[in-house]
Amino acid sequence: MNVRYIVELSEQELEQLEVIVNDSKAGPQKRRRAQILLACDRGVAEVVIAETLPCGTSTIYRTKKRLVEEGLDAALSELARKGGRRKLTGKEEATLVALACSKPPAGRGRWTLELLADHVVRLVEHDSISKETVRRRLAENELKPWRRKMWCIPAVDAEFVMRMEDLLDLYAERANSKRPVVCFDETPIQLIAESRVPIPAVPGRLRRFDYEYRRNGTANLFVFVDVNRPWRHVKVTERRTKADFAECMRDLVDVHYPHARVIRVVMDNLCTHRAKNLYEAFEPEEARRVLRRLEFHYTPKHASWLNMVEIEISVLSRQCLCRRIPSIRQLTREVAAWKRKRDATGARINWMFNVDDARRKLGRSYPAPTKPAVANAA
Repeated sequence: MNVRYIVELSEQELEQLEVIVNDSKAGPQKRRRAQILLACDRGVAEVVIAETLPCGTSTIYRTKKRLVEEGLDAALSELARKGGRRKLTGKEEATLVALACSKPPAGRGRWTLELLADHVVRLVEHDSISKETVRRRLAENELKPWRRKMWCIPAVDAEFVMRMEDLLDLYAERANSKRPVVCFDETPIQLIAESRVPIPAVPGRLRRFDYEYRRNGTANLFVFVDVNRPWRHVKVTERRTKADFAECMRDLVDVHYPHARVIRVVMDNLCTHRAKNLYEAFEPEEARRVLRRLEFHYTPKHASWLNMVEIEISVLSRQCLCRRIPSIRQLTREVAAWKRKRDATGARINWMFNVDDARRKLGRSYPAPTKPAVANAA
């Protein structure tokens, strides 16, 4: 036989419940319980409350019971619910995790939920394991073995550290118009034309273009970005030969920075990025004249992320190159328009990684200094 519980709220409790009812950030269940208690305090019948809110009479009974026996906070909170017993024990879950982190079986390129469930059931004392059980246990351990990420894993040796800290010191220097720091790199792009005229978008229908396209060859983009001011330059060429690199360096000296004493150029270790290439492209006097104004700083191997221009190329790709461009002429025109707009808005790269950060985050990977041998006294 159910006990009849009487709701009699104090002034303080009434004010608290009114606040909860009018608070849109309070959860819907909590607000509903507050409404139940307010209605019960006014003497509204349970049947009327159940039809008005709406809710079940059992919910009203439980809310009143918890108020009388445990207090207002308990009446407003959710009762803890007992979940079903976990199918996998801690040891069995560890077996699943170890299997998911191992290589897939022969003939399979990756683990799937079905494949894991099939293999785990052979290793534990269960007749069957569902895909959902596998998925939940993997999610709790933040594992998705069917996904993978390509990553460049560098060897952090003394040369890596030296080049990294050299670049980070360059980026941390105060701006000097006589000694600017310019990051340089190139990126290829395919020239692709539409085989059929795209259908423009209209309300309720996306823009449509044909999956078939026509290849018109390739082009190359040489990209420069100034570390200390909102300036970048993109030069479109048909290829990226040693001679093209040499012309870019001469443009940097004579066109873009004619008044600078020395231009510090940051770039990667591509074979075309060498001072000797200027001697292959120009007369010795001309090559020497250009190189007197240049100072090359190379990124560590497998660490192109230390070159700011990589960020700029990513922005260029997302904002301008994410479409089909059929010719070098149109590519040059589109890239120039993007460059003008980006310069006009004062866009710059906010580099926030410094030497202190590198030593703190990569300190364990730094090479340990060798101690000099001490000669034994005769």
